[in-house]
Amino acid sequence: MNSVSRSPSRAWALSSFSVALVAFTPGAPVSAQAAGASDAPFPSDSAIISILRERVEQGRSAGIVIGLLEPDGATRVLAWGDPGPGQPPLDGESVFEIGSITKVFTGSVLADMALKGEVSLDDPVRRYLPPGMTVPMWNGTEITLRTLAEQNSGLPRMPDNFAPADPSNPYVDYDVERLYEFLSGYELPRSPGETFEYSNLGVGLLGHVLALHAGTSYAEVVRDRILEPLVMTHTGVALTPWMREHLALGHGSGGGVVPNWDLGALAGAGALRSTAVDMLRFLDAALHPERGSIQRALAFAQEERADAGGMRIGLNWISMHADSDTIVWHNGGTAGYRTFIGIVPSRRIGVVVLTNSGGAGADDIGRHLLHPEFPLASPPSPWTGRLRILVVAVLATLLVAGAYKLHRRRGARHGTPQPVHRRRAGTAVRPGGGVEADRPAVTITRSHKTLR
Repeated sequence: MNSVSRSPSRAWALSSFSVALVAFTPGAPVSAQAAGASDAPFPSDSAIISILRERVEQGRSAGIVIGLLEPDGATRVLAWGDPGPGQPPLDGESVFEIGSITKVFTGSVLADMALKGEVSLDDPVRRYLPPGMTVPMWNGTEITLRTLAEQNSGLPRMPDNFAPADPSNPYVDYDVERLYEFLSGYELPRSPGETFEYSNLGVGLLGHVLALHAGTSYAEVVRDRILEPLVMTHTGVALTPWMREHLALGHGSGGGVVPNWDLGALAGAGALRSTAVDMLRFLDAALHPERGSIQRALAFAQEERADAGGMRIGLNWISMHADSDTIVWHNGGTAGYRTFIGIVPSRRIGVVVLTNSGGAGADDIGRHLLHPEFPLASPPSPWTGRLRILVVAVLATLLVAGAYKLHRRRGARHGTPQPVHRRRAGTAVRPGGGVEADRPAVTITRSHKTLR
């Protein structure tokens, strides 16, 4: 990058697939499917619940919901863990922020428009922005809709004028004015189409211009083109009253509940919230292009088009190959959530993994369920956990001491210390204190009807 394209802090960046991969290791010893197992596409309920329970008990996630789509369209949803204080038990209708999985929806809107002849993948993005708007280019080569969706436009991961007023909700005040300001002053470090570079900025810009072209907002163009046709009634950008009632509260890496994120001008990069049931509908549609126009658009978006750091990328879908399987997938992450979706088109199976904790996530579970020779991640070392506790304790002590001195200098009164509630799997802390110990920690639901 040149001096104009300096990179901002990544503390608030939406998580990308690059931080979640593990090497493909055939014959890994840890597996949910025993050698000689039947031809069933997925392990038994008990085997999967065992994995989820272990993750929660090890403190690697507050709660996890798994959705499985089988070749005949039957589905299973399994859940274990803590939905957060005052929320209903985790199940297929629990609502999660899906973070960068939103990028797949943005790519699917582009695919739908392209197949209908409304846009061309090779149209310059400048064409869909206000007249006179400056967009960076490289020696006459322009950024196109295709290069934004393939994430090789030359735009960085994040804009360098990203300076949130509220770190707990960092994207909410990044508006169109700031986006245009960045684009007008940025110089590309390379030619568009040359090199893959994961970019929240680039896909956020793509969502913005597709909404402008449709004459509506990003939330509405996704709803009109994808959500309503697929009857994804509990997916959207804004939380409806029903979604808020069923929200699995996000937890930060320290274990406490953290605020939800609201994305402004970069909504196309990570603004959606959804449920396991709705995401299973989406994956089912992605596996059946013969059913209709939106299904054909989802299949078109999956087609491999460019290199993606050792893998391949379509219109934001990532593809990797394992033996004879092609796994098409994406993941996501915000402050309090880590999520994963993946399909194997040749076997018509799909997996949804939704967690309400930041940190490492559970992508490995999703990959393992799709292709058992991908190993499950090893638990963290006990010393790692102890070191984290020590660091947090030291920082908390310094913070409290600093706040005490600051209040003393300002002559402020000191409030009454508030109790700290520690939750265990399957329990929930009431807002007024106390623990609901009888709340179930596990939910299993099945559907034998083919999703349409």
